[in-house]
Amino acid sequence: MPAGFQCTTCGEFHEGYPLCYGPPAPQLWFNIPEAEREQRCLLSPEVCMVDDDHYFVLGCVEIPIIDSDDMFVWLAWVSLSKENFVRTHELWEEQGRENEPPYFAWFSSALPYETTTLHLKAKLHTRPVGERPCIELQECDHPLYLQQKQGISWAEVQSLAMRLMHGHA
Repeated sequence: MPAGFQCTTCGEFHEGYPLCYGPPAPQLWFNIPEAEREQRCLLSPEVCMVDDDHYFVLGCVEIPIIDSDDMFVWLAWVSLSKENFVRTHELWEEQGRENEPPYFAWFSSALPYETTTLHLKAKLHTRPVGERPCIELQECDHPLYLQQKQGISWAEVQSLAMRLMHGHA
């Protein structure tokens, strides 16, 4: 990993590279008027329910960094069917839960790409207890899918870091 980078946004040298970003809630949560959220939503660091009709889990989209052992990670929310959400909850603290088949999911985070990331098809893979699930995008022509399959360069990581660290996403 490079030692850091000279930021073209603020002009300062940033030590290291932040390799993990993501929104604190699914996009639907942000669409609910703030005054209604407490009544209509349940939000924890790992799960979210809206109107007892929409069910979300936080997972990781892992993107390999080319010519590196490091990964860039988007924390992202996916929606699950009620049945799969309940099953995820039942297995939350169960050893061996990583043997569960992946769940179909809809991508529910608006990540900073020119083409929206909302409603991309995905699979949510459960991991061992204490590890966040992995999100695997289903084949499509979206840049996020291509990055997940092909990787990104350190220059792309730096560009993302500058945009996200300074609120220009």
